[in-house]
Amino acid sequence: MIDVIVVGSGPTGLMLASELRLHGVHVVVLERETEPTPFVRALGLHVRSIEVMDQRGLLERFLENGRQYPLNVGFFAAIPKPAPELDTTHSYVLGIPQPVTDRLLAERATELGAEIRRGCTLAGLSQDEDGVTAELTDGTRLRSRYLVGCDGGRSTVRKLLGIGFPGEPTRVETLLGEMEVGVSPETVAEVVAEVRKTQKRFGLGPFGEGVYRVVVPADGLAEDRTVPPTLEEFKKQLRAVAGTDFGVHSPRWLSRFGDATRQAERYRAGRVLLAGDAAHIHPPTGGQGLNLGVQDAFNLGWKLAAEVDGWAPEGLLDTYQAERHPVAADVLDNTRAQMHLMSTEPGAQAVRRLVSELMDFEEVNRYLTEKITALGVRYDFGEGHDLLGRRITDMKLEQGRLYELMHGGRGLLLDRTGRLSVEGWADRVDHVVDAAEELDVPAVLLRPDGHVAWVGEDQEDLLGGLSRWFGAAAA
Repeated sequence: MIDVIVVGSGPTGLMLASELRLHGVHVVVLERETEPTPFVRALGLHVRSIEVMDQRGLLERFLENGRQYPLNVGFFAAIPKPAPELDTTHSYVLGIPQPVTDRLLAERATELGAEIRRGCTLAGLSQDEDGVTAELTDGTRLRSRYLVGCDGGRSTVRKLLGIGFPGEPTRVETLLGEMEVGVSPETVAEVVAEVRKTQKRFGLGPFGEGVYRVVVPADGLAEDRTVPPTLEEFKKQLRAVAGTDFGVHSPRWLSRFGDATRQAERYRAGRVLLAGDAAHIHPPTGGQGLNLGVQDAFNLGWKLAAEVDGWAPEGLLDTYQAERHPVAADVLDNTRAQMHLMSTEPGAQAVRRLVSELMDFEEVNRYLTEKITALGVRYDFGEGHDLLGRRITDMKLEQGRLYELMHGGRGLLLDRTGRLSVEGWADRVDHVVDAAEELDVPAVLLRPDGHVAWVGEDQEDLLGGLSRWFGAAAA
């Protein structure tokens, strides 16, 4: 029997597979496409996802294949405000095309021992008390202890489970593609700068060698949104919006996306769970989709591994939905708001001017920026210290950097007192005694996802935190 079947080999599924393999879980990833997609749906990683890669020792390979961009003006709804100071050592956006992210995460998952099976399409599933049976379109049946649907907004897993996906349908459609242009870069830059004074859903970004990523509002909604647009449709809309089609030609790929906003009613049905776009879809404003899915996987991986390994405390797996559902709901809200603020309608423009004034306050600007970067996420762990439930920033220790000590995906007690102990949990939690000048509390217990699970200096109180998140002590 397979421990966990992951359906879908996008960033969410591959990140989850890697997290599970860190704990020795037998993982099989099923992907219906026979080859990796060349489409550049997402353009990069935000701060929290960059931190996630650093916490797992992956950042160097991402930096080698990407480009760092400062958090410049226009980060929220393209409102031109300078980026605020953020509590992170990675205050930048990492520009990296999604196919490269997919490749790097696939290499990582494979290195750790995950099996990726391409050309495998899920047709049915059933579950009982002991596991899940997945049936493929070729008649193959696979048996696993758990199954996770990471198969996108049109998730087969979600539909087979009958989980509702309430929300709002697409009302505004946008064309997206990569193609060459027939005018100079200077002309492109001049026209784009002028058009974007009023139309924020428009842009041409250079990819090199004369190829541009083109984004332009569509003319209404397509009857069949699964059918990609034509080059002529792009030209027509470019002329309508910008007064020129820039001589576009030789498209690499063309697609369309909408502003539908939906969220699964629940993220778990027995032994089957949902993550990434299978659990939530929203407008791409702010580039949060890929990042949200990767962070779903980062939250779920260690909890699901704990269930498989048999040490999970009661209810641990249910904290996945309890923690991540509100985070996605907040992303849905902020993308809705940004879409409204980018509208050319007079009412929306009035709200945009008001929000722009409010963003002159540093606290407001930081609050909105932390929403997009996910640095503001705080899970509800109940009453306690302000650090409780928050992710911890990287810091210098006598033994190196904190994030370097988290590569194995284990819990970690960072102890300035030297008087505490994780005896009984040493197979799941590392104990690091360090002066840690940047830490202004006696000790913190970190979950494998870097969120603070306990703060204090009392050993008896620590035992409660260890039991809550890491199960019973070993005999």
